[in-house]
Amino acid sequence: MPQTADEVIAAQRQDWNRVASGWDKWDALFQQNLTVINHRLVADARLRPGMRVLDLGSGTGYPALLAGQVVGPSGSVMGLDLAESMLSVATRKAAELGLRHVNFRTGDVSTLPFEDGAFDAVISRFCLMFLPDIPKAAKEIARVLAPGGYLAAAVWASPDKNPSIRIPMDILKTLVTLPAPDPQAPGIFRLAKAGDLRSMLAQAGFAPTTDEEFEADTLYASAEEYMGSLMDIAAPLQNLFKTLTTAQRAEAERGILKAAAGYRRGQTIALPISVRLVGGRKPL
Repeated sequence: MPQTADEVIAAQRQDWNRVASGWDKWDALFQQNLTVINHRLVADARLRPGMRVLDLGSGTGYPALLAGQVVGPSGSVMGLDLAESMLSVATRKAAELGLRHVNFRTGDVSTLPFEDGAFDAVISRFCLMFLPDIPKAAKEIARVLAPGGYLAAAVWASPDKNPSIRIPMDILKTLVTLPAPDPQAPGIFRLAKAGDLRSMLAQAGFAPTTDEEFEADTLYASAEEYMGSLMDIAAPLQNLFKTLTTAQRAEAERGILKAAAGYRRGQTIALPISVRLVGGRKPL
């Protein structure tokens, strides 16, 4: 029997709380690899000093912290996430950066705990595809966004263009039978197809501004660094590895290291990523 929306959210909260320490451990690496996405979201949302910004799925703080630097103390940023352990990391980082106007709270994107028109812009990195009811969330985002405000969201493009995500799954498929993913269920590639999220935003009243694939490389010092960081931060992958025998796990790790080593470029491992950037504007 399929999980209810509440059950999906509860499971996700548990998963992301579990990996919060991993995200904290590898913070510098993932900030280095994903900063280009953060900057693109800030630009697509047309952020400027004094704006009120909502970041959905803030995790350990990005792109909310960058947004806070852009809007400055005359503005404000609220970061929302299911996992309180992730947000405790984000709160600490905001304090270390002296960003007193950046705050975080737990909450469900599908039922935003804010008044109508409370924000001038909304940004979101790798969150929306995990929601049980994306159209409902899109309507909520439109509700809390002020007229004329922009939404800028990043979701993952197709798996064939994202070897850093695809490699472990390809290896696992050689060892165990994995259930075919439901294309309509919450998941990492739920919004990979061009037009899917744009259509949902249009139905919620947004005027589309962009729907494009953005490609970049993520860099690792070694195949071991890639695998170690992935295993520490990828909750779904951890869940799959728990089902393996000791021998299967060892074989999977060898396979992942070998596949990652095939992307060596000089002294680094350069794994391409492809991100779908989707934006909309709430009519005046």
